Amino acid sequence: MENSEKLTNSKEVIAYIAERFPKCFSVEGEAKPLKIGIFQDLAARLSDDPKVSKTLLRTALRQYTSSWRYLHGAKAGANRVDLDGNACGELEQEHIDHAQKALEESKAKVRARRKEQAVAKAAVAKEGEAKAKKNRTNSAKPKNTKQKTTKLDKKPVETTRALNADEVKVGKDVNVNMGTGNMPATIVEINKDDVRVRLSNGLTMAVKAEHLRS
Repeated sequence: MENSEKLTNSKEVIAYIAERFPKCFSVEGEAKPLKIGIFQDLAARLSDDPKVSKTLLRTALRQYTSSWRYLHGAKAGANRVDLDGNACGELEQEHIDHAQKALEESKAKVRARRKEQAVAKAAVAKEGEAKAKKNRTNSAKPKNTKQKTTKLDKKPVETTRALNADEVKVGKDVNVNMGTGNMPATIVEINKDDVRVRLSNGLTMAVKAEHLRS
């Protein structure tokens, strides 16, 4: 019996429609430009398919057509194809220009994000070095061997734990595990593959959800 378990994300949907319509969709290599109105054709072909909802299908199609490999395929002389791989007319210049502009903007965002992450990591490393230097300076000072007459209350050791999936939400105060220690931060944005946080020093950076602590 064919597995009819419902697909739950765009990646699964793209893989599924690439399997169903291999002459139109692909999961690797340069993607072919799609026929205008392909969503309606897909919705009609998959109307009785319990695995795919129209909402998720639309989201997956939007992700597919905004991918770098799809935008790379939008070039002069390329033909749009329907679900069966039949040519449906050559791409118009305005669509080519739009695709190239979208590709450059997407690449620029990635470059800016990487630069921002590098700056944030450098700031965290600098702060860690400053703390280490301070600790070395303090440890080099002669200790006072005179016995204290008053007993100080010991503070409990501060512990952290990994966040649950339902705890990862915008506005939540968290700690970011940077390897050298935990940095206090606030979640400001949640993306598919990473979470953007604002550190206490005002810098923002993208981290994996598993690096967040309560």
